[in-house]
Amino acid sequence: MKIVFLLDNAYGIGGTIRSTVNLSRALAERHDVEVVSVRRTVERPSLPFDPRITLTPLLDLRRSSPAYDGDHRLYHRLSERFTEGPDHFVRGIATRLGDVRIAEFLESTDADAVIGTRPKINDYLAAYGSDRYVRIGQEHLTQAMHRDHIRTHQNAAIPGLDAFVTVSYADAVDYRNALPEALEGGTRIVCIPNAVPAPEVEPSQGEAKVVVAAGRLIKVKRYDRLIRAFELVAAERSDWKLRLYGRGRQQASLRNLVNRLGLSDHVSLMGAHSPLETEWAKGSIAAVTSDAESFGMTLVEAMHCGVPVISTDAPYGPGEIIADGRDGLLTPLGDEQRAVRALADAMLRLIEDPGLRRRMAEAARHKAARYAPDRIAAEYEALIEGVREERPAPAAAPAVRPEPAARPAARGAGRARGAVHTPRRPLTPRRVAVSVLRPVVHLLRGQGSPLPAAAVRARVAPDGSVTFRVPVSGLPEGDAALLLRARRNTHVTPVRVPLPPREQAVDGWVEARLDRSAHSLAEARWDTYVERVADGKRRRVRAAQVETARLLTLGPPPPSDAEGLLNPWVPYTTSDGYLALRAWRRASHAEVTSIGLQERGYTLRAVLYGQAARSPEAPVLAGVSRTDPAHNFTLPADAAQDAGQDTEGTLTFQLPYDLPAALGSGDSDPVWDLWVQPGPDRPQVRMARLLGDLADRKKTDVHPAVRLGDSETGVRLRFTLDNGLAVNLQPLGDETAGKAVRPGAREHGPSSHGTAPARHSRQTRTAAGSPLEAA
Repeated sequence: MKIVFLLDNAYGIGGTIRSTVNLSRALAERHDVEVVSVRRTVERPSLPFDPRITLTPLLDLRRSSPAYDGDHRLYHRLSERFTEGPDHFVRGIATRLGDVRIAEFLESTDADAVIGTRPKINDYLAAYGSDRYVRIGQEHLTQAMHRDHIRTHQNAAIPGLDAFVTVSYADAVDYRNALPEALEGGTRIVCIPNAVPAPEVEPSQGEAKVVVAAGRLIKVKRYDRLIRAFELVAAERSDWKLRLYGRGRQQASLRNLVNRLGLSDHVSLMGAHSPLETEWAKGSIAAVTSDAESFGMTLVEAMHCGVPVISTDAPYGPGEIIADGRDGLLTPLGDEQRAVRALADAMLRLIEDPGLRRRMAEAARHKAARYAPDRIAAEYEALIEGVREERPAPAAAPAVRPEPAARPAARGAGRARGAVHTPRRPLTPRRVAVSVLRPVVHLLRGQGSPLPAAAVRARVAPDGSVTFRVPVSGLPEGDAALLLRARRNTHVTPVRVPLPPREQAVDGWVEARLDRSAHSLAEARWDTYVERVADGKRRRVRAAQVETARLLTLGPPPPSDAEGLLNPWVPYTTSDGYLALRAWRRASHAEVTSIGLQERGYTLRAVLYGQAARSPEAPVLAGVSRTDPAHNFTLPADAAQDAGQDTEGTLTFQLPYDLPAALGSGDSDPVWDLWVQPGPDRPQVRMARLLGDLADRKKTDVHPAVRLGDSETGVRLRFTLDNGLAVNLQPLGDETAGKAVRPGAREHGPSSHGTAPARHSRQTRTAAGSPLEAA
């Protein structure tokens, strides 16, 4: 049976696309599956489709493509059906060219079933579809979530479909009640939940002090509610953090809210991440705070990873997934203040009861199995067969799909199996000869055959070692090794880890372990390759999946090498999708554990490791100017604690906001790197965040600029490219992390201290001692 899915843009990121990726992969086990994307905007899909699936774009909107459709005259005309959103014509979602291409496809396809995935596409399917195949519309929101305009058009289309599928049972009831005429006409309105596969990641251990939330940063998700609730949590448990994954229109306003509440060191906006399962596994609690959820894929994804979910009891999805008190917690909506308090109380309940977290996590994984893709695929198969049994034999499909005159000649080149759409040139005698002779030429030249591409999985072990899993398809013939090379540093000896031969593969994978007890890595970014031993040829590997959850619970003490030097490793995915590992190697280190914004200055806390941790005496904070050594400064540790150390070995410093302003006046872009000097005549130690699971802190550990009086200048702490801590002055017009804030009067947790300014050394020049004014 051939099954076709119609998506608006299969190359983006979103719940509908993820659901289609999961369901299409399960159906491809037994059927011919094609995913048709109305628009193609980039070279590769962000979410990879199964290689057995044909991915067909109808409109190519890549300006670099020879089949670019953006200049087509029909692309600049409005759709004759309907427009879902005010910007959908501008974005190419609702164009006349789209009408024409979809109508052509639906007329000529040889599918047995076609599944639409959004209201406009369901409208197309009802208007242009054929009785030759089963026409199924999907609802990925709910009837109540749609604007009247969209609801009216989709409701009018549903009677023209053979079946209409909702993702919640309550929503199916709503549609049946609203459209009795569709039921009378033979349209089946049923609920089939989204398919959510069990991830191939190590489940959460439930030990990391992290709450995770993920989704598009849009209003209905109410992440502002989550942030306000976490403010109450952080006031009682300042050792816990909130990580929010996703991107969207609310990002700037959420950043500003974090800044206004003084939570910049407690709440991290992590950006988009794929695959997301590795990040769910880092949480001990997952949070969903929407006003409405049609299904709640994020709930099931987190449950698969062994993370108990706290969710608002939003209409439809959450209450059908979570059994309150057994595999998660539901909190009430209504009065906003009470809703925020209920969320905070639920988080604190699980934070304070690790046993309850473990029991709920186990129950959550059991519940998530109900949404396994093979089970959901079977429900779709039964629906399709049920419709087919009730209708007469279909007419034959056209033998050849016509190529419309309005379509560029290169159009057909985009239809290829899998995620890569490289146009194929026709075979010629010369091309055949070259393809046959090239391997022979390589061998004669001593180069060997070309190396295959590999997408490698990496997982950090409990001791900090890293296990790499390489697919057999990515192995060269003969002996091979995993090679790590220090980037832009030819003086560092590469590290080689032998790879097992193909015959030792298990389920198509071989494993290699970079063992901490056997290897010491120089401070560098290490790129990863598969190397053929025979000739030393290598090929850089892509990252299929990188699991670093164990790094959140690894220390202290932090991992060290055989010489006792601090040597943390963090594997990560590069911005262009390759697998890399970042390592630091230092005799001493000052790990920044918290940053607080007080009324007059920052409160900085750090823990010393290595040689610097040995009996610090009269430690000081040192600011080292990048432009003028005369502007260096030192500040003593907080005298409120014995020798500047509390019972956990934490050093505390107070850095006044007006100090950089006084020292940096007249300089252009003044920056000071921050160091700790453990005692007189002892070497300075760089303050940084090297421990944990993040290779780069610059974009996640973001702190706001603080306005200095009535000026347009702000002072800001930030993490540098090497994860070191620095302070700088900047014009507020250059602020990119959110609006400048008034220094908070709040600092969470039992480690709070007063707001008195620190004592300055004789080297320090200070500004007038007037309090800073509100931004």
